[in-house]
Amino acid sequence: MPDRPEGFLPKGGNYRELLSYRKAEIIYDFTFRFCEKFLRRGDRTIDQMVQAARSGKQNIAEGSKASVTSTETELKLTNVARASLEELLIDYQDFLRARDLPMWPKDSREALYARRLGKTPEETFETYRPFFEDRPAETLANIAICLVHQANYLLDRQIKRLEKDFVEKGGLRERMTRARLDHRNRPPG
Repeated sequence: MPDRPEGFLPKGGNYRELLSYRKAEIIYDFTFRFCEKFLRRGDRTIDQMVQAARSGKQNIAEGSKASVTSTETELKLTNVARASLEELLIDYQDFLRARDLPMWPKDSREALYARRLGKTPEETFETYRPFFEDRPAETLANIAICLVHQANYLLDRQIKRLEKDFVEKGGLRERMTRARLDHRNRPPG
């Protein structure tokens, strides 16, 4: 049997391998616990923060799954994830500002330490769980800010790659048309 040409549907949808998804999952777990520990029940900010963190994670997954048939949907949902995490970043910054707590400068010793933790290949929420035992809200909010900045950086790179891939390879309709034309032009046999 002759080799079958690759179909027009691209491989995709394995969101669990995306660094952006894994970082967003850590941010969701971190935010859930942060809100549970440091915000008062009934505070609407809890729902806002947890939903923004969830939206970041879920939209990366949904966009990745949609990538098989729609580059446009993948780009749109990846952008929604990015916007949700930006909203969460502002919530953490508001938490610090409203309580007159300092935000770590980008190149402070503490921020550099948190960023190094976030670059380890085996990073999971467990990397940060011990900090919830004895660190104050100020420290945890600043760590969350570092995590969100890392996720946003990854998402910005992911969006640029998606744009580049679309320009170079086209979308589903173009791939379908190419596959159909290739099929028509193939010699009978």
